[in-house]
Amino acid sequence: MKTQIKICGLSTETTIDAAIEAGADYIGLVHFEKSPRHVSLERAQQLRGYAGDRIKTVLLLVNADPKLTGKVIADIKPDVLQFHGSETPDWVKLVRDKSGLEIWKAVGVRDRAGLAKTDRYVDAVDRLLFDAPARALPGGTGTSFDWSLLAGHQHQVDWGLAGGLDPDNVSDALTATHAPLVDVSSGVESAPGVKQVDRIAAFCQAVREFDASLR
Repeated sequence: MKTQIKICGLSTETTIDAAIEAGADYIGLVHFEKSPRHVSLERAQQLRGYAGDRIKTVLLLVNADPKLTGKVIADIKPDVLQFHGSETPDWVKLVRDKSGLEIWKAVGVRDRAGLAKTDRYVDAVDRLLFDAPARALPGGTGTSFDWSLLAGHQHQVDWGLAGGLDPDNVSDALTATHAPLVDVSSGVESAPGVKQVDRIAAFCQAVREFDASLR
C-alpha cells in the first residue's frame, strides 16, 4: 500500500513544483501569523491557484475564529482544512458539517493517556495527525515523539504521523508505526520556513523506497 505524503509549510511556487515532481500527495499552507511558515490569505489564494488540481492543498489554521475560518473556506477553497490548535471536537465537527470539506486535526502525543483522549475527535474529523506535543508554537518544531506509543493503538479514523520527520528517519518512523500518511515540514528545510527542493525530493524518495521494500 502506498504511503501518502504531505509537505507542509510551503510558500513558493518552486517548492510546490518540487513536491508535485517528487510524488507528494498533499501540500500544506500555513495561515498562522506566529509561524515562520505563515502565508497571508492573499498569498495562500495565489499558491492554491498555482497548485490547482495537480496536488491536494491543505490549509492549516490555529485557533482561528469563526469569521476567519469562513473567509479561508470561501476565498482559498482548500481541499482539506487542518486544525492545529486547541480546537474542540464540537467546533471541528461543526466546520465539517457546514463546509463539507475534509477536516484534519493535529494532536500532540505525550503519553498513552493523552493518545486515548484523541478518540474524542473520531466522529468529528476525517483524519487525525499525531504530532509531538506543542511547545512555543504548534507544529514545525522539528521534534518527534515516542513512536512506540502508537503500537497497538486501535485507530478508528484515518490518521497520519507528523513531528520531527526528515529524509533520514522517515523509514524508521514507518517501520515503527506503519503510518498511512507522513507529514513533514521542518525536516525538509535549511532554516525555519525555507524549504529545500533537494530535501523534499529525498524525503519522498525515502518513503517510496520504504514502500518498495514491503512488496
